[in-house]
Amino acid sequence: MAESLNAFSNMLKALHQPHSPVVFTNIYDAASAKAVASLPSAKALATASYAVAATAGLKDDNLIMDLNTAAAAHIASAIKDFQKPLSVDFQDGYGDKLEDGITQLLQAGVAGTNLEDYDNATKQMYSPDEVVSRIWRVLDVARAAGVPDFVVNARCDTLPHGGELEEVIQRGQRYLAAGATTVFVWVGSRGVSRAEVVELVKKFDVRLNVLLEFVAGRADDPRIS
Repeated sequence: MAESLNAFSNMLKALHQPHSPVVFTNIYDAASAKAVASLPSAKALATASYAVAATAGLKDDNLIMDLNTAAAAHIASAIKDFQKPLSVDFQDGYGDKLEDGITQLLQAGVAGTNLEDYDNATKQMYSPDEVVSRIWRVLDVARAAGVPDFVVNARCDTLPHGGELEEVIQRGQRYLAAGATTVFVWVGSRGVSRAEVVELVKKFDVRLNVLLEFVAGRADDPRIS
């Protein structure tokens, strides 16, 4: 089990290539997962906590860990025959439940996770040191489970909370150095310009994840590559 899951994590990492960005269509339940997984163009799948919560009739902030991990398990089971890696939006890691939650995701067959640097409990940004520690904790659990190549997509929420791009860069570089595979720069309603994307790509050595609907211009603009 661990060897095959690590192979999926490696598969997920290998999809992140310069000039050929991987595009994830977010899924939220077994039905949407199977529909997307059936598409040849879908090389990997990723959940969105907002959509998973909405499926349960909840707001994103009210999606408790047990519901999130249960949804992940159902989705992983539904797409098993498609042999495609799954990444799960694990919000902020649920405080002290981080290790337990990651263990549950690994047991479900999840190859990677999205981890935020905004603490939903305190409504404050985690310090960079705290985020680095949490990334290490995730990777320690994965290594202990025999999945050393587990993918962490470290989400940075600095911009919508009043921070500047330079702080995003400083945080992101630390997250990558800690072992994150990519940095997901969340911008909320602020949006992000093409020039800012170019700058982030340079500073993160191409290891950047963005939500295309927030990038100025069409989402299918080939210049994004």
